[in-house]
Amino acid sequence: MKLSIIIPCLNEEEMIPIFFKEVASHLEQLPVVPEYIFIDDGSTDRTLAEIKKLHHQYPDQLHFISFSRNFGKEAAIYAGLQASTGDLVCLMDADLQDPPRLLKEMYALITEEGYDCVGTKRTNRQGEPYFRSFFANRFYKLMQKVSKTPIELGERDFRMMTRQVVDSVLTLTEYNRFSKGLFNWVGFKKCYLSYDNQERVAGETSWSFIGLVKYSLEALIDFSDMPLTFVSLLGIGSCVLSGLALLFIIIRTLINGDPTPGWPSLVCIILFVGGLQLLSLGIVGKYISKIFLETKKRPIYLIRERDKVKEK
Repeated sequence: MKLSIIIPCLNEEEMIPIFFKEVASHLEQLPVVPEYIFIDDGSTDRTLAEIKKLHHQYPDQLHFISFSRNFGKEAAIYAGLQASTGDLVCLMDADLQDPPRLLKEMYALITEEGYDCVGTKRTNRQGEPYFRSFFANRFYKLMQKVSKTPIELGERDFRMMTRQVVDSVLTLTEYNRFSKGLFNWVGFKKCYLSYDNQERVAGETSWSFIGLVKYSLEALIDFSDMPLTFVSLLGIGSCVLSGLALLFIIIRTLINGDPTPGWPSLVCIILFVGGLQLLSLGIVGKYISKIFLETKKRPIYLIRERDKVKEK
């Protein structure tokens, strides 16, 4: 049985040899033929050079794809899934925050217990900045409430899947991708393994707080129409509040008079309704921009270089 390991990389030159050595030591304990697929997502350091060194040592096992620029982790995941040929496929980060020790248990759950997909989730976010951890937890809880596609609290991209699951995900060719949602959307029999947060062995994360916020917003829009529902309810609320405010101003004027006729009510209404319109247009515009990107039919990624063995 062949097991494909997909590893998206962005500026991970220090981690590449460490990652390979660690994962290889765990795969030796499994009855599988490993296939490593490194995706260089437009790195600006020596990540690709380190990958090529390993490729020259293990040309039959280790393969690589190098993008023409940084297309993002979602594009790297998609490229890796397309290139994989294994009966089982595992997705891992190169920073070893996905514990390789879980590979044996994942394999057993699929081959012995009959699961199609074994995902992972962190039980805590120890070692992360407080605000990053706080907002990440709020995001997962929000997604659980507003999305019909279930996403586990603390869910990671780290997972092992059968070929059937991978082929199903590859039929979803949308440009705007949120892999955690897509893996759950296709269904199949799945379970999750929990583990404590692991800190990086070397190097620095390429994810900034702003980047994570943008990623969360993309996920929210891709897998929920809640913002549009929110805007609709906001519009109804605006009409009700404006009507009550006008009624209050009329009654107050009849009782006490009004030293500046019309000015307070006019300013309140303009500012209130104007603000709601801008908010509504912004949310609707975000959905329209998604449609715009989908209709362009641009490729999800472009390849600058890849090893010839992996041509399909």
